[in-house]
Amino acid sequence: MNSLVSFLVIGPMQIVVVVVLILLLFGGKKIPELMRGLGSGIKEFKDASKEDPKDVDPKIEDKK
Repeated sequence: MNSLVSFLVIGPMQIVVVVVLILLLFGGKKIPELMRGLGSGIKEFKDASKEDPKDVDPKIEDKK
């Protein structure tokens, strides 16, 4: 069990390796576009989660 926990811990070296792999796969010019898309996706998700449930599904009634 202890070896599984130590396997799942992410250290600074693993982060550096992931960043280098992303740079090699996508290149420096493509990364800002990917991050922009990720940011807009997160913003859409937050906006959708703040919506009133009655607007999404009219079958839902107030439980007051």
